[in-house]
Amino acid sequence: MRLTRLSPLPILAGERRQQMNTGWILGIGGAVIGLMGGIIGTYFSIKNTRGPRERAFMLKSSVVCWLGITVFLGLLFTLPSPHRHFLWMPYVVLLPLGIIHSNRTQQRIRKEESQNAVKQPPQ
Repeated sequence: MRLTRLSPLPILAGERRQQMNTGWILGIGGAVIGLMGGIIGTYFSIKNTRGPRERAFMLKSSVVCWLGITVFLGLLFTLPSPHRHFLWMPYVVLLPLGIIHSNRTQQRIRKEESQNAVKQPPQ
């Protein structure tokens, strides 16, 4: 059998091999890394809360964020090409506004819970 070079990897001539496109590999790898980063970030955002109200808020906020991003990606992959580009407009506005709102609300809850802890004497 004779070796031929069609790509950086040698393949045997006469055999039909399907080569995976570099774009697919990088796309899947990026999606996996992004998903794992989101899961780890969500876990530690909930774990590092200081009180029950703050934890409940972070759970609700995390669910809303995951649902919003899932709907965005679902629409991005299903809508036809001219329409899917318009999805970016509300996304780039609503995501930062949602993050700012969540951070401020979390700080307010944290401040209220710390003030309530100071008012109540330890038992």
